[in-house]
Amino acid sequence: MLALGASAQIPALERVEPMFWWAGMSNPNLQLIVHGDHIASRNVQLSYPGVKLVAVHKVENPNYLFVDLRVFSAASPGTFPINFIKAGEKTLTYQYSLKKRDQSPGRAQGVTNKDLIYLIMPDRFSNGDTKNDSVAGMREMSVDRSKMFSRHGGDLQGVMNHLDYLKDLGVTAIWLTPAVENDEPQASYHGYAVTDHYKIDPRYGTNELYKQFVEKCHKMGLKVVMDLVHNHAGTEGYTIQDMPMKSWVHQWPTYTKSNFRYEADMDPYVAPSDRKQMLDGWFDHRMADMNQNNPYLQNFLTQNHIWWVEYSGVDGFRLDTYPYNDPEYMSKWALAVKAEFPHLSIFGETLQMTVANQAFFTEGKTVNQKLDTHLPGITDAVWKDAVYEALNGKEGWTDGVFRLYAIMAQDFLYQDPTRNTIFLDNHDMSRFLSMVEEDITKYKSGMAMLMTMRGVPQMYYGDEILMKNYSNPDGLVREDFPGGWPGDKNNKFIAAGRSSKENEAFNYVRTLANYRKNTPALQTGKMMQYIPQDGVYVYFRYDKQKTVMIAYNGRDKEQTISTARYTERINGTLKARNVLTDDAIDLAKLTIPAKATLVLELLPNNTH
Repeated sequence: MLALGASAQIPALERVEPMFWWAGMSNPNLQLIVHGDHIASRNVQLSYPGVKLVAVHKVENPNYLFVDLRVFSAASPGTFPINFIKAGEKTLTYQYSLKKRDQSPGRAQGVTNKDLIYLIMPDRFSNGDTKNDSVAGMREMSVDRSKMFSRHGGDLQGVMNHLDYLKDLGVTAIWLTPAVENDEPQASYHGYAVTDHYKIDPRYGTNELYKQFVEKCHKMGLKVVMDLVHNHAGTEGYTIQDMPMKSWVHQWPTYTKSNFRYEADMDPYVAPSDRKQMLDGWFDHRMADMNQNNPYLQNFLTQNHIWWVEYSGVDGFRLDTYPYNDPEYMSKWALAVKAEFPHLSIFGETLQMTVANQAFFTEGKTVNQKLDTHLPGITDAVWKDAVYEALNGKEGWTDGVFRLYAIMAQDFLYQDPTRNTIFLDNHDMSRFLSMVEEDITKYKSGMAMLMTMRGVPQMYYGDEILMKNYSNPDGLVREDFPGGWPGDKNNKFIAAGRSSKENEAFNYVRTLANYRKNTPALQTGKMMQYIPQDGVYVYFRYDKQKTVMIAYNGRDKEQTISTARYTERINGTLKARNVLTDDAIDLAKLTIPAKATLVLELLPNNTH
């Protein structure tokens, strides 16, 4: 499908990556990828204390060299020349830097169940710098907000301009869809067709601005999740346009898409051809499927991801399309990243249909996997689907609210379910409000469950102001946040720009999110759930300091229930505080409106 040497004329020394590295990394081995016109015809020389040139690899394409270095612990930060020598021609020189590692506190700190993640598509959130809307030389230069698949102009500065809004909302971590360069001719706004792994897309800003964004977030008590794409890359990237070797990507006689059947990963009876198509098939014509069995590609990706953490200080990784990756490589990748950054958090996108399928991809070999993935957590799509069933479904032995209860009962399949990311929607699926038919009571119940159940809660930008729509086509759920662009008619970043219904939703989410932020029982506390009875599902989150009772009425009519059944957790407590209204209520009986959820903090009996 792809041939070598397909690019236009390239400079004699076009690039060296990683562009620089750091002294004192846990892994002393470093492999440079060097790209330039017939660079393989040259010899490599360098001399620097503590750095050894181990090997130089020539590959199929003469425009590449892969240079193995060992950076010993004795190496000091500094700069040294790497010379590329050829008799009779001018020596080419690259000044390589080893930098001092940044040991500032709060870098690569990890995103945990103490956090609330807010997912943003930078192109659609806010345009903070109109000067970078159109960048000369890029394949897609136009900005057209009237078209759902065109670029709209949102950028890093726009996100930075609204960190106060997110902080006030109760958010503690920000996940941006990929901000690295996507220099594709169309629909390049989403970020998942990477064309330069070491460069922030200039329509979002610069590498330095990304670093400033992370640093500003940290100063405000916010964390940052970086979105990584291991499985595929945009076809306009230099390693695809001028591949180092044919095995850099998965090649097929004719274009072959993945079958997108996750089951092929875990099926003990799978036909090898089905598994191959699942793992090696392409995502799209413009998304080349990376061959992660290639050791040079492995080094390229792993070092790039380590580079971004050390450079910027991001706190966690979200791994796109995790099941499509080579399992052996991803296991090795996770160990390499954890060796450098032991507190960094990692969760993989899985979008499975059963708990067992999700658990298959998590660490610990808890479901008889042959391989330990070393993946701490996944995006818990099964939990999301169970919440929808609890809100929309009809009550039955395994349906309605019983589905959610049963899904939670299967947490024994995970080594640690609290590391899973729970969510109600994201950029690839219909928005939560539309999925509950714009019913504000159901909306509130779902948000209450998101904020009070185990795991790391994640919400999608605009959910708090009742943004809606369905995912077919997907651009409909990627609309601009109103108020994020100069001249927007409504500014929904402020209360005055929101309708009364939008403010009702915003204030509900804000109250719950900030309560969660200040209530360890909802973050790291234990959970106890009761089998649903008469359509009412009750669970508790608790620690030694506080007990929170959550009660959801899954029926279409108001119900009053006795709490005698929950004595072992209520433990003689007479009153509770309604977290949303601040009212004190009698705990003997609870009246719960149809489809509503109560979030109640149990009060000491001497409280008046």
